[in-house]
Amino acid sequence: MSRAPIQVIVIPFRQTTNGSYEFAVFHRSDGSMWQFLSGGAEDNESPVETAKREAIEEAGIVPDSRWIALESRAEIPRTVFPNTLHWPQDLVTIPEFSFAVDVSGHELTLSDEHDEVRWLSFNKAVSILTWESNMIALAELRGRLGSSDTDSN
Repeated sequence: MSRAPIQVIVIPFRQTTNGSYEFAVFHRSDGSMWQFLSGGAEDNESPVETAKREAIEEAGIVPDSRWIALESRAEIPRTVFPNTLHWPQDLVTIPEFSFAVDVSGHELTLSDEHDEVRWLSFNKAVSILTWESNMIALAELRGRLGSSDTDSN
């Protein structure tokens, strides 16, 4: 398998008993950052196929969960990724596609890539996320869910 020039982020979310939403934010095992699930396409995977595979690998999320394709997109500099000599030489950035998945009623299982997951309200999630693209996708998801709840956790 070879790394394809597509990146995805996946935002697991759940609805609480009071009707508000919480979002799962993951801490990387190397201690470097808080982020949503992320990863790159392999071979000819589509963005949604990549998102579902990464969700299974990194958090044990079943593919038949309710998925939402978000419109939020970002461009990531090629230089962030190792082992990309097989990519076209004129490729400077790669697209990052955003997805959300409803995991209400399901437990997450962390891979070795992450050492902690926190279920947070929108405001608390935004306050610890490292990447702006994660914050923008989260804001879109919040709007799509019709959530304007205030911080409760």
